[in-house]
Amino acid sequence: MDATLTNGVVRAGQNARERFYDSRGYGRPVDGGALELAPVEAAHLLYRGDLNSVDGQSFRTFLTSAAVSETAFLVYKDLRDRGFYLSPARGAWVADGVAIERGGAAVDFVVYPRGSGPWDGEVAYCVAVAGEREPVPAASLGDIVLAVVDEESEITYLETARPDIEGTSAIDLPEGVAAELLDERAFVWNPPAELYGRGFYGQRLDDQDGEVLQLSLLEAAYLADRGALAVTGGVEAVLACGRDAEGDRFDRRLRAYTELRERGVVPKTGFKFGADFRTYAHVESVDDLGHSELLVRVLAADHEFAPRDLALDVRLAHGVRKEMVFALVDGDTVEWVSVGRLTP
Repeated sequence: MDATLTNGVVRAGQNARERFYDSRGYGRPVDGGALELAPVEAAHLLYRGDLNSVDGQSFRTFLTSAAVSETAFLVYKDLRDRGFYLSPARGAWVADGVAIERGGAAVDFVVYPRGSGPWDGEVAYCVAVAGEREPVPAASLGDIVLAVVDEESEITYLETARPDIEGTSAIDLPEGVAAELLDERAFVWNPPAELYGRGFYGQRLDDQDGEVLQLSLLEAAYLADRGALAVTGGVEAVLACGRDAEGDRFDRRLRAYTELRERGVVPKTGFKFGADFRTYAHVESVDDLGHSELLVRVLAADHEFAPRDLALDVRLAHGVRKEMVFALVDGDTVEWVSVGRLTP
């Protein structure tokens, strides 16, 4: 069977619907048993030998033309090889009511559960395709699967979501606890026991002696802002130290820290893991502390990932049995994005 390409749509003639759509979920049925195909679908049918040509072009010629993205083709073929039916994310190609954008992100393919097709209206994954060297806006992630094609044409699937982060670790804060501000930390000389033991604020100077507590600048800024800490110069003095050390990054990290604390989650330094925070959702006592659940990296909302860096963060989190989460900060607003490996 031969087909023609017009205005970005490949049209296959009589009996194409029965051969390709009804039996295998390719394309979009049109009048008289004909079928409209997206170029990537047509390229796959050419590759399989089910189509002879598109405007006289063979698979080789068509794939190397401007009509088809080779990265999109590789992902399309891989998902077909895995037993999925899928459609290009074009309005006419998917059933009514099937969303082809997730969280404002551009979606390349709508993938149906195994055993289902475009006629069922049920979606397993919405997939966005990126090459290894292609920047990925952080704000585009969430409720999509990112398929990254590396330089050897291997494909890594990353499942992204917008998690609802909640915990039960909040405590009633004390008032006006005296603290001394140094360059990069604050010392509390006579802290209430629950500040560390229940709230997991700071680190004791000596594990055998709870009378001196060290606080990070983030912890000190948060506590001073809420009146729990009395520091010479007040919260502005702590903020000045933080900004001298980190610039605007300190304000972003403080905003994310504050959001986590307000959600009942304890953030502690994630430095050993190359992240901003590791978090504990349910702290009852520091003496009976479980493993942290999340690794959090704080980024500006307009950050763009290099896929290699994104894969590195996800691999690291998986290796230490944690979930990788990114806090996207825009002023007072924090959006949370989780990313993990997926095997479709």
